[in-house]
Amino acid sequence: MTLALLIVLAYLLGSASGSLLLGRLRGVDIRTLGSGNAGGTNALRTQGLKFALGVALIDVGKGVLAAYLAQRWLPDSPEAALLAVFAAVIGHIWPVFHGFRGGKGAATLVGGLLLVWPQALWVVLGVWLLCLLLSGYVGLSTVLAAGSLMASAYFFEASISQWLFAVAATMLLTFSHRSNLLRLRQGNESRFEKARILGRLLFGSRG
Repeated sequence: MTLALLIVLAYLLGSASGSLLLGRLRGVDIRTLGSGNAGGTNALRTQGLKFALGVALIDVGKGVLAAYLAQRWLPDSPEAALLAVFAAVIGHIWPVFHGFRGGKGAATLVGGLLLVWPQALWVVLGVWLLCLLLSGYVGLSTVLAAGSLMASAYFFEASISQWLFAVAATMLLTFSHRSNLLRLRQGNESRFEKARILGRLLFGSRG
């Protein structure tokens, strides 16, 4: 019963979309702007840095909170914490409070990893940053970073539950970024040019 309540609560926490909550205060729905996604990248492109930072704080924070509650309520069950984080990510992607149209789940996953799997988090962030600097593609970088969870599971000799979480999270974020991957295949995916410029300065890339 406690586990079921925890999962439901984690999903509801995930459903509190940072961009949509802050957007209401500003009188905008960013799902009608830019890429149409209710996530941090679209928030940055359409509403500016301060708005995007607020979005990131909320979206990362709800992943942290879901993991924290699981560790408090079921301290002897690391599996419960992984399930809670996964439920929060699902809530972010398909939020019950916002017509099941949310973001793509990456920030909430990062927040959860901070507590439930910090070793893997540093790998995820490192892969994401490196890919972003080299390619400028946020969506591709996020999918590859999610996939690095499986590499972390291998190198850190993860438990079965961590392996299942890594595979499920990779599949979920790949699905939520399917439109980015399609645009990338078609050659019309937007690039974060400032990241590419920094990448060329750091690595000397001419791509």
